[in-house]
Amino acid sequence: MHQIGEVAEAVSLSLRTIRHYEEVGLVPPSGRSAGGFRLYTDDDVDRLRLVKQMKPLDFSLEEMRELLELRDRLAARAGGQQHSELVERLELFAVTAEQRCEALREQLDAAQAMAQMLRREARHHRPAMRR
Repeated sequence: MHQIGEVAEAVSLSLRTIRHYEEVGLVPPSGRSAGGFRLYTDDDVDRLRLVKQMKPLDFSLEEMRELLELRDRLAARAGGQQHSELVERLELFAVTAEQRCEALREQLDAAQAMAQMLRREARHHRPAMRR
């Protein structure tokens, strides 16, 4: 079991953010110490890492919650037709993540193009500054 400070350092999140994820029901601690400190398992830490990965893909809290619950249900080995439905929902999340990654790549390409343009412009004007 890990205390919140260790977890925050391990996943590079603030204590405030981890507490917020607890408050909204995404990643509750698995236990409490005798002194009332939050305690997290390795699985909780992995769950926090996943939430952190979803953030730049602009998943809403509800989408995050749904995906975490879906993964929990799959891990619990839901069988039969229910299993197939869960896998289909997971595949939809994968498609959504891929689409959002592509949108981020496009934004990054545009940002890099602007940075290159500004660099060229700065080089163009540099000789004039030396006169």
